Amino acid sequence: MKKEDFKKYGYQLIDWVADYLEEAEKYPVKSTVRPGEIKDQLPVSPPSQPEGMDNILKDFNHIILPGMTHWQHPGWFAYFPSNNSPASILGELLSAGLGTQGMIWETSPSATELEEVVMDWLRQMIGLPEDFAGVIQDTASTATLCALLAAREKATDFATNEAGFPRILRIYASQEAHSSVEKNVKIAGYGRKNLVHIATDDEYAMIPGELEKAIRTDLKAGFKPAAIVATVGTTSSGAVDPLKAIGELASEHKIWLHIDAAYAGTAAILPEKRWALEGVEYADSLVFNPHKWMLTNFDCSAFFIRHPEILTRTFEIHPEYLKTGVDTEVKNFRDWGIQLGRRFRSLKLWFVLRSYGVEGIRKIIRKHIHLAEIFRDELAKDKRFEILAPVYFSLVCFRLNDGRPEEELNVFNRELLQAINSTGKVFMTHTTLKGKFAIRLVVGQRTTEERHVRLALEIIRTKTEEILKQ
Repeated sequence: MKKEDFKKYGYQLIDWVADYLEEAEKYPVKSTVRPGEIKDQLPVSPPSQPEGMDNILKDFNHIILPGMTHWQHPGWFAYFPSNNSPASILGELLSAGLGTQGMIWETSPSATELEEVVMDWLRQMIGLPEDFAGVIQDTASTATLCALLAAREKATDFATNEAGFPRILRIYASQEAHSSVEKNVKIAGYGRKNLVHIATDDEYAMIPGELEKAIRTDLKAGFKPAAIVATVGTTSSGAVDPLKAIGELASEHKIWLHIDAAYAGTAAILPEKRWALEGVEYADSLVFNPHKWMLTNFDCSAFFIRHPEILTRTFEIHPEYLKTGVDTEVKNFRDWGIQLGRRFRSLKLWFVLRSYGVEGIRKIIRKHIHLAEIFRDELAKDKRFEILAPVYFSLVCFRLNDGRPEEELNVFNRELLQAINSTGKVFMTHTTLKGKFAIRLVVGQRTTEERHVRLALEIIRTKTEEILKQ
């Protein structure tokens, strides 16, 4: 592609993205295509000759766009947010244009040193102790895997990397911990049966007394406790595990404590929500995702570790072709995670932090929490509905409960969720909480306003009436 053509189509695409950011609401938030519908419109073989950009963009609009579910839609209340912002998109554009592969300092000093700086900014923003160092991972799942691998090596005095597991190691997490913990326990070689799920209380938070019992039982059986994964803002209900009590147990038994704050960690930039990280001083590692609730487009996961030397000793390897003359003076982030290759993610994060400032981000997070509270309070006025979990952040779990048996309630609420999503105006997801089918509404999309929350309330009430009349 010639420079003039690149500029021509580049301007067109910037215009398209700018319009999309303002007009995403005009699309159905959830794609309505059927399985296979997109594939059926695409050739089974690659083109043998070059195609013009006009035709490629035409197919994007007519084939690809209808199959998109719009995470940037203001009616997005599903899963957790995966936000972006104009500043982040521009940072990503520059990163793509530079094409940097920042595996070591020498391959782009700015990529390494900017990452060091913005990660320390994030550390300050959420109130982590000064002895934490940060590195950007792609997702919280990867960050948690890094933590479990480092915990594995610490627990075995780095013997596992050399010779495999010398003994059975145990991992502890609540019944509400993210599924990535189980997946990572398998990948890291602990074995799924060595993941011990700890019971939760009425607010779905880990019970420290049950954790202590499990640890003592394992010690008597000859197992070695290696790591505890505590969660701040569980996926199902937004629960907050009691970090201080858990941390005291971790400290007493010399067990690695990892905190998964993928969603709710961003809320800790608010002084009034800092309580959620009380006890973080006991942690060995923590992760939260700016790509969820801090206006930075996917992917960008902030991983913090208290003892970086354990992490680097777990991952480092020194082939001749990667050695440089400044290795003893710099950080080479290739030794801070699984991948050798590293994208220049810190650039878009830097754009966001400078464009919004801490106070600008706080304003948006406070608004989302306030909108979730409006939704909760308005829904609670209708005695047919039940709020199933405390609303600490911007996640509300609810169901319709008109007194019918539990099994019927689960079926009814599943039908209600399908009816709500069928409108194309909002998108919510579900979970189960102690056997109860719960509908989840999460406020977190950058452009969501009070009118969108009130529209969701209206749709819920309307669809409830329709189903009750059937």
